[in-house]
Amino acid sequence: METKCAECDAGIVVPEDAIRGELVSCKDCGAEYEVTELKGGTVLLKPADSVEEDWGE
Repeated sequence: METKCAECDAGIVVPEDAIRGELVSCKDCGAEYEVTELKGGTVLLKPADSVEEDWGE
């Protein structure tokens, strides 16, 4: 399955065996997305939540 990156419009290949919640990334710009839904060959992605280190602050 393939979809487009929201950041740079490059193609993102999502594995056929992907599951909901799996992370995929754009090979061109590095943006990360979470698989939210898989329907009959169509995949929906949302930007992945970024977890930042707080270093004890």
